[in-house]
Amino acid sequence: MARPSRSVNARLAATLVLFGLLGGCDWINDRIGPAAVERGNRVDPEKLAQITPGVQTRTDVEALLGSPTARGTFDEDNWYYISARSRIQPGRFLEIEDRRVVAISFNRQGVVSGIRELGQQDGRNVQMVSRETPVPGTERSLLQALFGSIGRPGLDRAGTSPTSLPGQRAATAAR
Repeated sequence: MARPSRSVNARLAATLVLFGLLGGCDWINDRIGPAAVERGNRVDPEKLAQITPGVQTRTDVEALLGSPTARGTFDEDNWYYISARSRIQPGRFLEIEDRRVVAISFNRQGVVSGIRELGQQDGRNVQMVSRETPVPGTERSLLQALFGSIGRPGLDRAGTSPTSLPGQRAATAAR
């Protein structure tokens, strides 16, 4: 059996070294890559500990934590402080490093009734739907097909489109 030549061995060694160096690029990118971006209203744990259910009101909570990121859609008595730390990697999707949601609920008098932190297990993955919304007017019914051309200029006897429209000269007459 013939042994591979030195050039084949050199190419193989160079390829292995190249893959090793490229693997290190990810490590370098993590160290000196783009900075993390904070989004939303990150709640300070020390300030959150100052809120006692049954004592503070909406005004107190807003003064302490700031305005909420979102309020309940159907119930204004639920406030949500949502924050995320993300990093954009070149050639990749947005990478979420940390996500935090603090939900504060109030009773009818506007006093804090509960505080809870929602984690990733409390969220739901929303799947994209590939269906398309039909656009009205693109499909013709049987009656529209039968009676739709009444009052509109149609095809002439040769099966071609009309030569002129009202207010325009005929294309064949101009030639």
